[in-house]
Amino acid sequence: MALGGNPIFNGKNFREATQAPPVPQAYGQNPYGQGGYGQTPVMNAPGGWPQQPNMTDDQLQQMYNRPAAGPAETGRMTYDDVIVKTAICLAAVMAGAAVTLFVSLPVASMLMIVGALGGFVLAMVNTFKKQPSPALILAYAGLEGFFLGGLTRILDGMFPGVGLQAVIGTLSVFAVTLLLFRSGKVRATPKAMRFFMIAMIGYAVFALVNMVMVWTGAVQSPFGLSTSFEIFGIPLGVFIGILAIGLAAFSLIMDFTSIEAGVRSGAPERFAWTAAFGLTVTLVWLYVEIIRLLSILRGEE
Repeated sequence: MALGGNPIFNGKNFREATQAPPVPQAYGQNPYGQGGYGQTPVMNAPGGWPQQPNMTDDQLQQMYNRPAAGPAETGRMTYDDVIVKTAICLAAVMAGAAVTLFVSLPVASMLMIVGALGGFVLAMVNTFKKQPSPALILAYAGLEGFFLGGLTRILDGMFPGVGLQAVIGTLSVFAVTLLLFRSGKVRATPKAMRFFMIAMIGYAVFALVNMVMVWTGAVQSPFGLSTSFEIFGIPLGVFIGILAIGLAAFSLIMDFTSIEAGVRSGAPERFAWTAAFGLTVTLVWLYVEIIRLLSILRGEE
């Protein structure tokens, strides 16, 4: 699993779930390796499990022919589980965002602030919670919908069409990243991980400094240092935005790697909610970076 990436997948419980693969067993096999009460087991049944002394040759052959239990029968996480639960989380995000379309702009701005603060709190709670809670994860998704809906409404009012462009951009990056991962052309290698961590630390420092300067009024632009400085006539925010989108895309690669490890090792089915939560967090980050970059580019027109 790609350690050092999304902290949601690096939580202790998810890591332990992906490092302890279950022991497969065939249908009808005794999970305790012993015969019934008062019976003497004979160790010559399939897989080393005991055969009851009174088993006929036909019964023994049927045991050999039975398929091994799959994830659906053993309560293990599957790709389908992750896809369905991720779709549910994204539906909650869209539902929250839709609310901001039916209220006044001041109310939408207030919902954006509530969504940002509430979403951050629930993100921390869900990240460090021992067991995934579908209710809290969906509540996080709904609050993030308030935040994204309010942000999109404000920026779309300043730069018409930027919201739709950001949605298309987010879906495009997600699709391309998934295809590259499935093809094996892009992987979370140790070298790539080192670069990612260095770049993330640098980006986090810039974001913190930029936020403080905007809040203190040191810079007047709503985008802070991103539009206050230029390199070869191009706003600094364009370079930072491209870097941030690249980091978010690589974070998706690490998310896919963690999900793949969870499915292969037979992580419990409930961790599909953890995977869906992790993907939702990364997609929210990706969308914010794309709409910010598009707004900076539109502001230069």
